[in-house]
Amino acid sequence: MTQWWMIGGMMLLTLATRASFLVFGQRLAFPAPLQRALHYVPVAVLSALIAPMALAPSGSIDIGPGNPYLVGTLVAGATAALTRKTLPAILLSFLVYGAMRYFV
Repeated sequence: MTQWWMIGGMMLLTLATRASFLVFGQRLAFPAPLQRALHYVPVAVLSALIAPMALAPSGSIDIGPGNPYLVGTLVAGATAALTRKTLPAILLSFLVYGAMRYFV
């Protein structure tokens, strides 16, 4: 029963956090320095999620060419930089990762 209270509390807290921007969003304005800083949040979060998996998939750092996670990540980054499109970067990195897992 305690788990259900915890789940309900987390649900209400998440709802309150998200609803606050809808309720107070028109009247609430962030200062300019904070708005500029918030533009970097998605990049920082994605880097924090991707870097550990790409650099240390088995728990120890592996930056060799036999690491399919790292090679797929580098291919995705290069493709995104060259094409400026997300879908080709994702598809090509999946193909490279799958080929490395299957053939190497």
